[in-house]
Amino acid sequence: MRCWSSKHLRRRGGSRTAPTNTTMNDLLQFETKLGLNINDYELFGRALTHSSHLNENPGIVAQDNERLEFLGDAVLDLVVGDYLFRRFRDVDEGELTSLRSALVKTPTLAGFARSWEIGRFLRLGQGESDSGGRNRTPILCAAFEAVIGAIYLDQGVERVRELIRPLIEPALEAILADNLHKDAKSEFQVWAQAEHNITPHYVDNGALGPDHEKIFIVQVWVGEKLWGEGRGTSKRVAAQAAAKMGLKKAEG
Repeated sequence: MRCWSSKHLRRRGGSRTAPTNTTMNDLLQFETKLGLNINDYELFGRALTHSSHLNENPGIVAQDNERLEFLGDAVLDLVVGDYLFRRFRDVDEGELTSLRSALVKTPTLAGFARSWEIGRFLRLGQGESDSGGRNRTPILCAAFEAVIGAIYLDQGVERVRELIRPLIEPALEAILADNLHKDAKSEFQVWAQAEHNITPHYVDNGALGPDHEKIFIVQVWVGEKLWGEGRGTSKRVAAQAAAKMGLKKAEG
C-alpha cells in the first residue's frame, strides 16, 4: 500500500489534508461511521496505522500510531476523570481512581474500538492481519487511544467528550452493577487475614489456546484450601477473577 501523503482536498467547502491512495475510501467510511467532519485525513490515517505495516514495508515514509496512542491515553484520562468527577460529587479520590481505571483498562477500550469497528480500518502487516490482529485486544486498545488522540487534535476535546460519552455510560453501569472496579485481590486478602490470619497465595495453573490468544488460569489458595480459580487474557486478570470467586465463596 502507498504511504500517506500531504495533499489537500476541497470538500464540504473547506481545505483538507488527505492521503492520495486506495485507503481514502476506508477513511471516508470511518468518518461517516463516527459522524466526524475530518480536517486532516493524514492524521487519522496515521492513527489507524500499526507498526507491523511499516515493518513489512520499510520503503514507506510514514508514521505508526504510537505517538497518537500516547496522546490519546492522556486525553482519555482527562475526559473520563472529568466525567466521573462531575457525576459522582460525593465519591472520594480513591473510588474515582478505581472507576477511571476500570473504564480505561485495555479490555474496555478494546471493546469501545470494536463498537466503532476500528479493526476493519486498521493498516496492519500481512502477517499480523493473517494471525487475527484486527480483533486482538492490545492492538484494538492502542488503536482506539490513537484515534482519540487524532480526534482531539483535529476536532478538539469537546468532540472527544461527545463521542465517548455514549461508550462510557453503559460501560460504567456494568462496572457498578458487578463492582468490577473493586480490587478483588486486595479485598480477598483483607478477608483471609481477618478470618484465618493467612495471606492468600496464587498459583499459576497453566494456559489454554494459541500463543497469540492465550487464556491464563490462576488459582487462589488460603492455606491448604482452594478458594477460587480464574481465567483471563493475562495472569493478572486471571488472578483477579480467582480472587473474585474466592470472595463469592467466602460470602457464602
